[in-house]
Amino acid sequence: MAADVEEAQNDEVQKPVGAVSGDGVNDVMVEADQLSAVDADADEKPVIEESPASEGVEGKAAKVAPDDADDDDDDDDEDYLVEEGEIAGDYLEQLLDVLDFDGDIDLDVEGDRAIVSIDGGDDLAKLVGRKGEVLDALQELTRLAVQQSTGERSKLMLDVAGWRAKRRSELGNLGAEAARRVLESGEREELTPMTPFERKIVHDAVAKIEGVASESTGVEPSRRVVVVKA
Repeated sequence: MAADVEEAQNDEVQKPVGAVSGDGVNDVMVEADQLSAVDADADEKPVIEESPASEGVEGKAAKVAPDDADDDDDDDDEDYLVEEGEIAGDYLEQLLDVLDFDGDIDLDVEGDRAIVSIDGGDDLAKLVGRKGEVLDALQELTRLAVQQSTGERSKLMLDVAGWRAKRRSELGNLGAEAARRVLESGEREELTPMTPFERKIVHDAVAKIEGVASESTGVEPSRRVVVVKA
């Protein structure tokens, strides 16, 4: 399955992104359909790669004093994310023109992601769709447009009309409330199926409350968060 998804993604890279015809938003959904399974859980749990420690005295890891190189690396990372945001902004401006939608594009950097927002236009709800389906598709197309330009897979986050920000707040409250119920009752609680973006927010909310933990179970599109007493 992974090989099939990777092959589909590679095929997509060979053609120009944003070749949207007169069908407008429907074309966005169709073109992004092949990408919906790519990195399905990339936003749910960060993967931490551990490199072997440098050998020091008696086999212990040698400590390296921090220097200006770390600051330079941070600056380079931020510059790259700013570049990602600018590429995404240019792509989205062209796409909005093709779809005949109005909207102001705002660029920002948050942690290790470029954040791109579209606000201020009429009928932007059409670019969100039912439960954010159109927004998710548009985000995948935008990430692919950035990848075509930089050669690197993008993790940028796209929001339209503040939908993700509002959803983040709702899910944070949902996770916190579930955690408190589990803490009081001692019984595990399964939440409704969610996207990787939604599960990540719930995991973060549960992690802030001592005495409980969370995990994901099931397979897409029925994968869900389970809250248990730690």
